[in-house]
Amino acid sequence: MSSFTPPSRTPSGPRRRSLLTSAAGAAVLVGCSAPESSSPAGTAGRSPSAADAARARAARESETLAARYADVIAAHPPLAKLLDPLRTEVVRHAQAFGGTGSRPGDSPSASPSASPAASSAGSPSASSASSASSASSASASSSASLSAASSAPASATASPAVPVRAKDALAGLATAELALVDRRTTALLDVPGELARLLASVAAAGAAHAFLLTEEAK
Repeated sequence: MSSFTPPSRTPSGPRRRSLLTSAAGAAVLVGCSAPESSSPAGTAGRSPSAADAARARAARESETLAARYADVIAAHPPLAKLLDPLRTEVVRHAQAFGGTGSRPGDSPSASPSASPAASSAGSPSASSASSASSASSASASSSASLSAASSAPASATASPAVPVRAKDALAGLATAELALVDRRTTALLDVPGELARLLASVAAAGAAHAFLLTEEAK
């Protein structure tokens, strides 16, 4: 008679955060690996312009979200180690949709902490190993960063839209991520296959981001 081996417990704490962030990055890289074609073939009669519009809208939404991450980092520098890897992923999402990764008119020097994240998001096909390494480093010190941010006042140069309390800022980012998840899971029903798969991958990554941010905001 064979013995029963109980399943191992799900990793918790920094290791779980690292695994989730790495998995989210890998999922998006898979979705970004094949460029979307706007040709009519295989679109079941849908207009290519509708797919192009959906792609452009998704790029703008990711650019706006990336800028929001940068605003929070500027307001709460101790959160940079936690948020930089997530912002890097969001920039990569925008680039995968054909965007630049930043809102028009945004200053590249808006946040000193955000600059390394922007430069590390070079292209949608960047190595997932690099993303995992950044996530691991971030999650290892995220608890300490949140504690420091909670006791530190918001930067005087921060956007007035950023909450003063670090936990409220994290909760706001989680809400923004979930709002995008909802819009993208709805939008993917009306676009061609490759773009639908990309939207699904990015939505999955956004859901993982929202979970991590919610956990840190507790």
